[in-house]
Amino acid sequence: MTLTTSAPATSVVGYDVDGSVAVLTIDNPPVNASSAAVRAGLLSGLDRALSDTGVRAVVVIGAGANFVSGSDLTEFDGPVPEPTLPTVIAAVEASPKPVVAALSGATLGGGLELALGCDARIAHPDTVVGLPEVTLGMIPGAGGTQRPLRILGPARTLEFATSGKRMPVRWAAECGLVDDIAVGPLRAAAVEFAESRAVKRVLQDLPVAADSSSADLEGAAVRVVSAGRGRPQYAAAVAAVVSGMALPARAALAFERSEFTRLRNGSEAAALRHLFFAHRATTKANKPSLPREVDSIGVVGAGTMGAGIARAFVEAGRSVILVDRNPEAATGAVERLRATYDAAVARGRMQRDDAESALLLLSAGRSVTALDGCDLVIEAVFEDMDVKKDLLRRLQRVVPSHATLATNTSYLDVDELATALDRPERLVGMHFFSPAHRAAVLEVVRGEQTSRASLDRALSAAAVLRKLPIVAGVCDGFVGNRIYNAYRRQCELMLEEGAVPAQVDRALVEFGFAMGPFAVSDMSGLDIAWRMRRSRDAVRDPAERYPDVADTLCEMGRFGQKTGAGWYRYPDGSRQPVDDSEVTRLVEQSSARKGIARRPFSDEDIVDRALLSMTNEAALLLAEGIADRPGDVDLMLTSAYGFPRHIGGLGPWVRGQDAADLDRRLADLAAVTGPGFVTADLGVFR
Repeated sequence: MTLTTSAPATSVVGYDVDGSVAVLTIDNPPVNASSAAVRAGLLSGLDRALSDTGVRAVVVIGAGANFVSGSDLTEFDGPVPEPTLPTVIAAVEASPKPVVAALSGATLGGGLELALGCDARIAHPDTVVGLPEVTLGMIPGAGGTQRPLRILGPARTLEFATSGKRMPVRWAAECGLVDDIAVGPLRAAAVEFAESRAVKRVLQDLPVAADSSSADLEGAAVRVVSAGRGRPQYAAAVAAVVSGMALPARAALAFERSEFTRLRNGSEAAALRHLFFAHRATTKANKPSLPREVDSIGVVGAGTMGAGIARAFVEAGRSVILVDRNPEAATGAVERLRATYDAAVARGRMQRDDAESALLLLSAGRSVTALDGCDLVIEAVFEDMDVKKDLLRRLQRVVPSHATLATNTSYLDVDELATALDRPERLVGMHFFSPAHRAAVLEVVRGEQTSRASLDRALSAAAVLRKLPIVAGVCDGFVGNRIYNAYRRQCELMLEEGAVPAQVDRALVEFGFAMGPFAVSDMSGLDIAWRMRRSRDAVRDPAERYPDVADTLCEMGRFGQKTGAGWYRYPDGSRQPVDDSEVTRLVEQSSARKGIARRPFSDEDIVDRALLSMTNEAALLLAEGIADRPGDVDLMLTSAYGFPRHIGGLGPWVRGQDAADLDRRLADLAAVTGPGFVTADLGVFR
């Protein structure tokens, strides 16, 4: 028999009684984030249960798919409103009646901390748990580095609290974070558990589990700080775990909370929250208006990118036909993927069944006629307008009328490519980044005539691939490469004025970029950008400054790593760059030939000029409507171009500058760059 007493209609935490168990139901859609209202509702419900003499135990459960998916990040820009999560957990621990957490869906961050503050945990079989705070520039602040110490021990706690990973509930049950996995409906199982098995068990009152030696913890600390590239939240997590071993429980919790608050109020956490909300906004804006079938994919071009695109789709469970003008190349790409999977299975990184399932979805076609049943056909052939146009003409005669044609061009004019089609509205740009099966972003290019159906197909494909779709208009390089080209050009201009490649790369890597621009050029191949520059020779203003050292290197056959030399040397097939005095000589000769007096550059000069050039180009893109939102630019740069996430992109960087001083520096940049430089209004980022 169930006795039900409803909470007030405005409450986000419902209250009812099932037998001798009070059930507190959190109902805060869409994902049951912890908010001040939720926390207040939990305290109110707990007080009510304690005063009810017929109640023996309490169950806390989520109304929807999730228990508590984490904290409401909108609360983190100022003082966290009362009651805080530690206050709620302290009340749960002080309760004389046992409290059972019924976990479901994504139980993350503060949601998992709340669960660990309860006396027991039972979970739906599909639950995932995790502590993602480090990915937001913080550490857990309500016991996430403390209560697991009593179950996992120090080394495993540190690794769990700093991985940011979502772990399956079976892992949590095996290591003791979860007491039971429900069989049947979760609420019924949780109520039965609370009635028959629940007892008070306050984790914070237990001793630290001794599952590792001090050497284990030291090794874990070194790995964590190294993997986190020395970012402050990783060092703080190490300190919090050590404090949990050395201090009384209450003092260790206070230390953890103080570190959480310090980091939460810092610029890095603010930058990462900016990216979080930008991601949410872009995901919402770039949903297909009508989801389209993406069941059968055709990929034309079996090179590195085409094979990578094919791999991305088969690993997402979609059927792919890979075609190349050389049929043996397509067959070879399939065999290379088989070898890759065999190696992954041998190393224990992949299950044999998963490998075979993926390979069953991939086939090599002999010609484009094999693509006659595909929903989406993506061309990934040589970056040449005539080559791509010819292919598109042939494809339109083969693929079904409902199918969408996509081009994986990095630079070429999608509107010009569309003129090859009788129905240009069928064409959409789908710019994949390398490696295609792992890159987090997909740049979706809407041409002037791209239909809504074609755009929806590309957006549906992004959803299938679990990639963030960033929609761009048509221009040279779209969003990402246009900004990157402006950045690279300024770095090459700085060489003419007195810098050298190694100094530029070092300054930008120390700032936080994954790689410097000259190392990137060597890795990707200098000939790719060279071809694009040559294609624009006829339309380039002769008055513009044109850095020419890269062209000289290409004329010498120095295309980067693949030829053993580019901006750097790569002796004996190594991928480690070695400074080359020949490049320095070429740079100095270029300066002399152009009458440019060389001057010293500081690292700060280099970083400021590089970021100013990127910001200016991004502001132009936004003004032209090529990019939809400033947040899209920041997501593109941080997810696909190695821009440091702890800065948050160009928007947070601009907002950290004095506006008048920034405008002055931009004017100086325009003056030194000369003709062709268009100054943008940077106010779009403020």
